[in-house]
Amino acid sequence: MTPFEQTVYHFLSHLYGPRASEVQRRLGQHIEHFRHVSTAPPVTEITAGEEDHAPTWSEKDQWIISYGDSIVADDAPPLAVLNEFLQRYLGERISGVHVLPFFPWSSDDGFSVIHYREVNPELGNWEHIRELASHYDVMADLVLNHVSRESLWFVDYLTGSLPGRDYFIEVEPETDVSQVIRPRSSPLLVPISTRRGTRHVWATFSEDQIDLNFENPDVLLEFVGILLFYLQQGVRIIRLDAVAFLWKRLGTSCIHLPETHTVVRLLRAIVDEISPGTLLITETNVPHAENISYFGLERLANGAPDEAHMVYQFALPPLLLHTLTRGEATTLQSWLASLPVLPKQCTYLNFTASHDGIGVRPLEGLLPDHERDALLELMHRFGGFVSMRSNPDGSDTPYEINITWFEAMRGTRRGPDPWQIARFLCSQAIMLTLQGIPALYIHTLTGTLNDVEGVERSGRLRSINRRRWQRDELALLLESPSTPTHDVFHALSRLLEQRRSEPCFHPHAAQRVLPTPPELLAIERGPLSDGRRLLALFNVTDTLLPLDKVGEALERALSHHAWRALDQQNAGEETALPPYAIRWMVTDA
Repeated sequence: MTPFEQTVYHFLSHLYGPRASEVQRRLGQHIEHFRHVSTAPPVTEITAGEEDHAPTWSEKDQWIISYGDSIVADDAPPLAVLNEFLQRYLGERISGVHVLPFFPWSSDDGFSVIHYREVNPELGNWEHIRELASHYDVMADLVLNHVSRESLWFVDYLTGSLPGRDYFIEVEPETDVSQVIRPRSSPLLVPISTRRGTRHVWATFSEDQIDLNFENPDVLLEFVGILLFYLQQGVRIIRLDAVAFLWKRLGTSCIHLPETHTVVRLLRAIVDEISPGTLLITETNVPHAENISYFGLERLANGAPDEAHMVYQFALPPLLLHTLTRGEATTLQSWLASLPVLPKQCTYLNFTASHDGIGVRPLEGLLPDHERDALLELMHRFGGFVSMRSNPDGSDTPYEINITWFEAMRGTRRGPDPWQIARFLCSQAIMLTLQGIPALYIHTLTGTLNDVEGVERSGRLRSINRRRWQRDELALLLESPSTPTHDVFHALSRLLEQRRSEPCFHPHAAQRVLPTPPELLAIERGPLSDGRRLLALFNVTDTLLPLDKVGEALERALSHHAWRALDQQNAGEETALPPYAIRWMVTDA
């Protein structure tokens, strides 16, 4: 066996025991087929000075998150409209785009997939995806935990036909499933009428999203084939949706099980072997320590990390909300200072908002319950909602805040104030400063307001942050000075332009949080090999902050180096930082 084959056999043995050899033979057929038909050149160029196995990313990597139809027009398919918008208004300021599920679906705005190998014809076709991939790195969702009950696999299950007959998890209704950790408050077991009578199947998220049974190796092989098909279409980044719940074992919490991590490691080994440069990112909206477990850092002693290339910084959005609405950065500073030093094979995806809500679970262990509840109450006052989840004891607790990020920045605990745009931009600049790759949701980029009508139409709280823009309406707002959309978009565009040109924002550049008073957040990036370093200062309050009260460590850093402003508008001597001020400064010494 080659080293790759030995690695695959090791993982398959953990998952399937004595069936490992047969599963490996069939998996090998998938891989050989991919190698035979693939025309997409692998991404193998490595930044000078990095190890050959390090992923290819740089300070120029900045991504957008968008539905395929977040922007629509009457004269073109939505995917073509999205491509046109990105090229016209952002160009090279961004390097990638996460197109949220663009497949035929039955619910959850795409995350209940009917056909994995088709593009929803209402959005476009695979040619539109390939065209988008010719300009940007495309991230696609591998929705592997569950499938729509309208899928052909589930029709097979209902009729007792192959292959889908054995793709789902049947559980007797009287089974004790109280230990199962879930992100929803709906029943876990859904009654289904089949040719064999009523059966109860596992459904972590909803009665239309039926969980797949990865104990059946046929399911794993199906998804390996789907992943390789996406790579053939030009997709470079694979997002493993809801992967934490993948493997089930009664009597456990059914989250983060060892087999789940093994599946991620197997997929990592496959893409590293056949498509170097492909990135795997895990989507796990859970407490921080659980989230970063998908790097596989505990295996560093045995070599390079072998799990996800990237994980979402799920703790960042709620901590930023807490920081900027409370006017103090102590909790955020402590959390940032606690982040592990990552090897060059791993990095974070930093974001403030996405198509989902702002997760509350990542605050567990970081913020007292009374502070969390105060934040939830404030978001209610700003027009938001709170989604709940069920606990093993039958109680419900907050799961996520549903609100647009722009509306969440409406004020502080004292209520709305005139600083909304400044506070909003400060939040984005902090996110852009941090070690990792930043991703901006399309509705953050456009400063979108709460879509209350969308919630009323759909009956889903998450619709508050899923507005569909008409292309011409959005263009008019972007090109009309003094509208919030214009001011937010162009200010963020300037920040993106500055960031992509600064090598201290490389994902591998070191990060250090300087001790400062609670009103100030100070982050140093670097030094690089040539001595260059960047200092970022953020006033997280709505009051003027004198620079003679910034703390000893920062005073030392400011006095020992010849700093110059990255944004020349801020060049010159300052004695105080205005409310929510952003300062990026660099030095070569």
